Amino acid sequence: MRTAKATAAAVTAITVAGAAAVAAGRFASDAALKAPPGRPLPTEPRLTVHGTAAGRVTLTRTLASLRPGSYGLAGDGCHAVVGPVLDSAPHPPDSVVRRLERVAHGSLEPGDKVRLTPSLYIGDPGTALGLDHTDVEIPGELGPLPAWFVPGARDTWIITVHGLGAGRELPMNVMAFLHGLRFPVLDLAYRGDPGAPRSPDGLNHLGETEWRDLDAAVRHATAHGAARVVLYGWSTGATMALRTVAHSSLRDRVGGLVLDSPVLNWEATLRALAAARRTPSPLLPLAVRAAQGRTGLYGDRIDEAAHPERLTVPALILHGPDDLVAPWAFSRRLADRRPDLVTLHTVPQAPHNAMWNVDPSGCEEALRRFLTPMM
Repeated sequence: MRTAKATAAAVTAITVAGAAAVAAGRFASDAALKAPPGRPLPTEPRLTVHGTAAGRVTLTRTLASLRPGSYGLAGDGCHAVVGPVLDSAPHPPDSVVRRLERVAHGSLEPGDKVRLTPSLYIGDPGTALGLDHTDVEIPGELGPLPAWFVPGARDTWIITVHGLGAGRELPMNVMAFLHGLRFPVLDLAYRGDPGAPRSPDGLNHLGETEWRDLDAAVRHATAHGAARVVLYGWSTGATMALRTVAHSSLRDRVGGLVLDSPVLNWEATLRALAAARRTPSPLLPLAVRAAQGRTGLYGDRIDEAAHPERLTVPALILHGPDDLVAPWAFSRRLADRRPDLVTLHTVPQAPHNAMWNVDPSGCEEALRRFLTPMM
């Protein structure tokens, strides 16, 4: 009797432990599959505002707050823009002073909790940049997709699409530059974004299904005067662009790709985001398996879109070795294996989605050279 009870207790303990591990894996996978659009990723630490002065803000000293470049500063009900670190400004040893460019919404007060974000602008191209634009609705697989259209004189359109940790405000970082080159720009919101249809399961599929919304944007562009398009994607938006070129019936109308911080291996990205939520290392494989079970994602289905032999159009990759979310090694490998089509512009010290933030002049020059043959 004692043996039977002990066996039952052991089986129960194993069952409970197994269920707990599955639940933990499911929770860990939420870091990528339920990443809210427009919210900073868990790789971005929360910073405390320690003080403000004319043109300055003092923040918690971390590796993130010491990064070079310009960033949005997102808090509860506020959005500001900070520029470079001001090393000469007096500050305690546990803080850092950055130039405060502007407060676009709300206010910054001592004690506020904020995170850095690559999105410098809020609002729309009119209110944020002073650009004439039209709000359009694109017929999508799941329903109407909102987009901003900024007209231009050329018959090559640039379709921009954000990825993880951002919304359709992120492409406004480069929108004025693209407009200056006279390209029409179509900035897309896709399934799961505010104002767009919800994914049937409520999950982010890391480009595996979302690419169909980008395909719908290509159809809209070619039906409204675009002779060809350039797909400009950040993060999983870059994955969507690669899948569109691989699978769209209109892929012959795609003249090129711009891939910023591209997610070329979804498992590595999911592990990075789960680890940023302090998931213990032994549970990271469970997070991957949970994501596969919840979404049907499998490595071969995602990776084949980024396989060097599948690439058929010129691509500019903006990426760097300090991206903690999308490993740079995969971008470097793609560039090494397809030097005939791929140009890699490397940006050191840049976090995910923020290559332009750290190196705006270098990225814009790379864009100018890449886009000139398509004018």
